[in-house]
Amino acid sequence: MNQDLLTKYAELVVKIGVNIQKNQTLVVNSPIECADFVREITESAYKCGARDVQVRWKDDKLSRIKYLNAPEEIFEEFPEWQKEFYISYARQGAAFLSIAASDPEALKGVDPNRMVKAEKASDAAIKEYVDRMMSDKNPWCVVSMPTKKWAQKVFPNVSEEEAVEKLGEAIAKTIRLNEKDPVAAWMKHKDNMIRNAEFLNKHNFKYLKYKNSLGTDLKIELPEGHMWLAASSKTPEGIEFIPNMPTEEVFTLPKKTGVNGKVVSSKPLNYNGNLIENFSFTFKDGRVVDFTAEKGNEVLKSMIDTDEGSHYLGEVALVPYDSPISNSNILFYNTLFDENASCHLAIGKAYPTCIKGGSDMSEKELEALDVNNSITHVDFMVGTSDLSIIGVTENGEEVTVFKDGNFSI
Repeated sequence: MNQDLLTKYAELVVKIGVNIQKNQTLVVNSPIECADFVREITESAYKCGARDVQVRWKDDKLSRIKYLNAPEEIFEEFPEWQKEFYISYARQGAAFLSIAASDPEALKGVDPNRMVKAEKASDAAIKEYVDRMMSDKNPWCVVSMPTKKWAQKVFPNVSEEEAVEKLGEAIAKTIRLNEKDPVAAWMKHKDNMIRNAEFLNKHNFKYLKYKNSLGTDLKIELPEGHMWLAASSKTPEGIEFIPNMPTEEVFTLPKKTGVNGKVVSSKPLNYNGNLIENFSFTFKDGRVVDFTAEKGNEVLKSMIDTDEGSHYLGEVALVPYDSPISNSNILFYNTLFDENASCHLAIGKAYPTCIKGGSDMSEKELEALDVNNSITHVDFMVGTSDLSIIGVTENGEEVTVFKDGNFSI
């Protein structure tokens, strides 16, 4: 991205994404390759009145070295100072920005059990922080920037420089940076998505029935009091923010024990730097009872076995097949983009915000409503050009929600 576009992108993320407030701290998690973008974000945040900007750098190569060489017990530990870092800033009301731009195959060949141990240790240590993000207690946003290894995975038949440029152009288009007024374009887009959510909430479906030619034949029960959300969220203080940029999804949560049938993936899943391809899940009473994968089967197994909650679904998201990211015909190998090109589901923790009053409920109260809980939340794509979704109301009325991969409303 040229300098003008980079500056415009940073302003969009700060003003619309996390919607930084005067005297608020911004915490940024970023790959070291995105340093130029982080500097632009930092400058924009201070210009908007931020009190402080704190950056946590990540490096794919260092992560790989550690996973391959460190002693086993280190992955069951989490540094106390890092725990204090996240929880203290969360309690102070900080906004959190993550830049998702990892090499899709950075951890290829790494023992998946090591990654699961590290995830468990991390999530147990900073559970309060994770719960606050999932309940929208703090503003948070996930965005991206092109990096060399990632760009070459997406565009393998061109030079490194051209791949980065092409990925940058694709990202700019998906987040409406090419519009004359990106902020106005986002407001219009947000309103359109909210209308779709209102349609779904109006019908208050009891079930959704999925079918396509890949072999998906799935019935998902929705819990009483569920809510469909889209585009933006609000903190308890009423601060509006955009959790994902880009975003094309309207989403809710399933009834934990109400999922039955088979679902087949429509895109590869990049999980902890490993690709899982051509996989499927079979559910009975909500639980995964069988799974298959042509590539990454052991990684998929480790993901399912993370904890008890990772055997169940936590999110149901609808995305039209005819959408900007899907129409780009680019497989990004990055969930932030690929999930917004396809209807998707998520293994693991449900968003409490998707059930009435859920943000203020305890884990036991949510559990009583059949809301899934887990230390993980992993989106995987299921949308296709021939996906059919039928909504069934409480009185048995059937409504076509999706036909040929798109909303039929």
